[in-house]
Amino acid sequence: MIDRIPSGFHPFVLPFMIGMVFVLLYCAYGIVKIMIQLTAEDRKKFLISLVTPKTLLKNIKDIFCDCLLHVKLWKRNKMLGFMHSSIAFGWFMLIVLGHIEVILFIPERLHTFYYPIFFNYFVAENDATVAGSLLFFLMDFFLLLVLTGIALAIVKRIRSRIFGMRRTTRHSLINHIGMYALWAIFPLRLLAEGFTAHISGGSFLTIPLNWVFRQFLGNDLNMLPTWWAYSIALGVFMVVLPFSRFMHIPAEMMLIPMRNAGLKIRGARKGFARVQVYSCPNCGVCIDACPMSVSKANIKDCTVYLTRQIRRGNEKRIAEISDKCLLCGKCEALCQVGVEGPQLRVMQRSLRKYALEPDYSNIAVEPLVEAASGSKVLYFSGCMSQLTPEIGRSVESVLRKAGVDFTWMDRDGGLCCGRPMATAGRLDAARAIVEKNEKIILGSGADTLLVSCPICYKMFRESYDLPGVRVVHYSQYFSGLVKLGQLKLEKSDICYVYHDPCELGRGCGIYEEPRRLIGLSAAIAEADKTREESVCCGGSLGSLSLSFEQRRKITQGALDNLYTSHADAIATACPLCKATFARYSDRPVRDLAEIIDAQSTGYKQTER
Repeated sequence: MIDRIPSGFHPFVLPFMIGMVFVLLYCAYGIVKIMIQLTAEDRKKFLISLVTPKTLLKNIKDIFCDCLLHVKLWKRNKMLGFMHSSIAFGWFMLIVLGHIEVILFIPERLHTFYYPIFFNYFVAENDATVAGSLLFFLMDFFLLLVLTGIALAIVKRIRSRIFGMRRTTRHSLINHIGMYALWAIFPLRLLAEGFTAHISGGSFLTIPLNWVFRQFLGNDLNMLPTWWAYSIALGVFMVVLPFSRFMHIPAEMMLIPMRNAGLKIRGARKGFARVQVYSCPNCGVCIDACPMSVSKANIKDCTVYLTRQIRRGNEKRIAEISDKCLLCGKCEALCQVGVEGPQLRVMQRSLRKYALEPDYSNIAVEPLVEAASGSKVLYFSGCMSQLTPEIGRSVESVLRKAGVDFTWMDRDGGLCCGRPMATAGRLDAARAIVEKNEKIILGSGADTLLVSCPICYKMFRESYDLPGVRVVHYSQYFSGLVKLGQLKLEKSDICYVYHDPCELGRGCGIYEEPRRLIGLSAAIAEADKTREESVCCGGSLGSLSLSFEQRRKITQGALDNLYTSHADAIATACPLCKATFARYSDRPVRDLAEIIDAQSTGYKQTER
């Protein structure tokens, strides 16, 4: 404790106070607005989750790991992870330690919210050095940590390739103001605390700086301009924060509890979707991730620019960016925040009005139900497998070799799974198709729906209500047959490189089963970018406006990635990927089902 309580106010704190009050009021207004925009069901679910102990603990853990330590970014890129976490966690610790100082030395001032931020100035007014070497050391340590992060951020703006980023986001004027204000805050804090270190206390960073100041400046009054500058930098940053990319700091702390509560995007720009838009940090990681960025002209069609245009309300650019996207999901998979770029685009498309509205009400499903009945396993090949008939024939052949009693649901034609309608934003039409297919599948009496197209598989898994029916991709099903001894595979001399289809890999998390089956049937090699970083083939049904030439460049980029393996042939588990690669590949392209069919030799009948 100190002998005399320092004065509690100086005019230089006003810029900080104004900025802090403004940003708190803005955030409070935003929270209320978002809560009103949520459906009653989602609002109830969210509020209950906040008082559920298990979810509450997960919220605290995720906010600490994702917002302060940036664990996800550390796993991807250690330099980027250190840069972001040093600034976020270092600043957080400076605030915590500032409050501890006030509690220990001047508890009477704890109610003054700006006091911990400017503790060193007010204590210095007392002309009595405060004891507390450990706290002073920690304050200097975390200030140095933040300054190191700021230095790296400056280097990143100049030389992003050092951080493994070919491109970074081009910032708007307001983003530049916020960025420069942030960069200025901590050097100014160092200068300000350097002036007062001989009175209010300091350590390895501030005491040497104080010695230099006292040798050349002498007069303690020189410290006041630096405290003014520090407060002004804080105030400017907070005033521009709601209108800049730095709004992701408070927005993400709301995004995490909402996601943990199980909320989904239900509207284009309201509720949970709005939180996601404001949570985008504009870091630019999605630019290099996006397969469209292979063409320089498409760089500004990445997710980071979509969220920016949504915030600005630029309807023309929102439509252009939303329509071009392949919906491959790579931006979402690599996003440190987990912004659902593909779903945001679909919801923007759903706002579009179309001249024609399809009507499926007159489709009679009874004949289709009768055709699908008779077996416990119902095989749905899908539209793309119909266009690549060798895949359907291979699946059928493998099933017969394994002695599986099955019915081919759409051998002679059937209904689309509804995914193309859904990705085009025609959600009502997609729902109508889903309902028709549900009647067919449930009416068939089957307990397993076997699917060969990842696009269909993702749709069946996420958008259908099929109680008592297991939906399975053929890679999973064939892997199970091998384990049961119903399918035996012989190894060939061919070496395959496996391409992870977007919907099967990033979309559904199926990575191991296809590789295991290929490894049993042939040699297998890995490309440079695989699994969640796999490059889209470019043939995705997700894009509504990419030209043939733009798609060709994306396909060539994906092939170049696969060629790094030096494999003899390319394997995939998606009919669309196969058809797309086959147009340009200089080596054979085969579907997983074809490989398994060629290398399978009979079966051992086993009780299932």
